[in-house]
Amino acid sequence: MTVALNTGPMKLVVVGASGRMGQALVRIICETQGAVLHAAVGRPGSASIGRDAGDLAGVGPLGVPVTDDALAAFVNADGVIDFTKQETSVEFAALAAQARIVHIIGTTGCSEADEAKFEAAARHARIVKSGNMSLGVNLLSVLVAQAAKALEASGWDIEVLEMHHKHKVDAPSGTALLLGEAAAKGRGVDLKDMAVKVRDGHTGPRTPGSIGFATLRGGSVIGEHSVLLAGEGEIVTLSHSAGDRSIFARGAVKAALWAQDKKPGLYSMLDVLGLSSPQ
Repeated sequence: MTVALNTGPMKLVVVGASGRMGQALVRIICETQGAVLHAAVGRPGSASIGRDAGDLAGVGPLGVPVTDDALAAFVNADGVIDFTKQETSVEFAALAAQARIVHIIGTTGCSEADEAKFEAAARHARIVKSGNMSLGVNLLSVLVAQAAKALEASGWDIEVLEMHHKHKVDAPSGTALLLGEAAAKGRGVDLKDMAVKVRDGHTGPRTPGSIGFATLRGGSVIGEHSVLLAGEGEIVTLSHSAGDRSIFARGAVKAALWAQDKKPGLYSMLDVLGLSSPQ
């Protein structure tokens, strides 16, 4: 299948445009060559409906009012960038499949049923989905996989520690799970079989080979993640600190531009960054 190349800037839709992440996306799109804000979608009933998306994002009027009509917003668009809720992302994936456009999904906390729907939509849409869109985190995931492989499970325990702001609703974070998956991949195991996400009461000794998660919530922390590999008498720590939401927005816009000329399918940020393992 050959995908027709767009001769003008990529026309992008931002959903959740009135939120902090949506506003960051609008700002990054405005400063990115080859991209233009085509439409902005807000939640029905939001006070932002009808307001100029550029004004909301602090870049001045763009002539793009926030709408609650996602279907209309997708008309003539080339792609949609989506950091919303699980059920909303599933709905948008179906619309993107119908429109045969790019769908960038930064939504976390998705169920296995949600993931199955994304895979189905990817038969017609070009979907890039990741628990984290930043370059640094995705590079970190590659290093975690390499370290987990190099340091044997019999002598080294793996713990994933994450902290986010007090308003985050899912735990462990999508990024923590992404890093856990990387560790599991390095060890050649299934994370679902090895993950320990809760410890309470008399837990007994640590299960050899398990991958533990610790979750902290508080204040306005954007995102702190560390992977600790603990051996006898030594600890190796690999970590990433997010200081600004623009790192996720930049990654998402980069992913959209990358996916423009790709075949329909479900991709990750490792594909976008050329870090995926060769098949």
